[in-house]
Amino acid sequence: APKTSIGNDVWIGSNVIIPGGIRIGTGAIVAAGSVVVNDVPPYAIVGGNPAKVIRHRFSDEQIEVLLASEWWNWPIDKIRRNADEFSDIENFKAIVN
Repeated sequence: APKTSIGNDVWIGSNVIIPGGIRIGTGAIVAAGSVVVNDVPPYAIVGGNPAKVIRHRFSDEQIEVLLASEWWNWPIDKIRRNADEFSDIENFKAIVN
């Protein structure tokens, strides 16, 4: 059977059903009680039965920056030093460029 994969920085609500072979992209949010039958794109918010994209958390350009940064692989001291910049995407973009 194909493997299910869950990216980094993903939020999955309670009572979600994810069958084998589904890919949940980095930064996605899956609403509680959802039944995920298709792959979820990075930084998408999905919900329902079947789960559908409600919206994306960021613009396409911002998503590219977030994915390219691979901030989840940064050393913990770098994350701590820059923690304040994580609350604003424009400030975050300044530290990764």
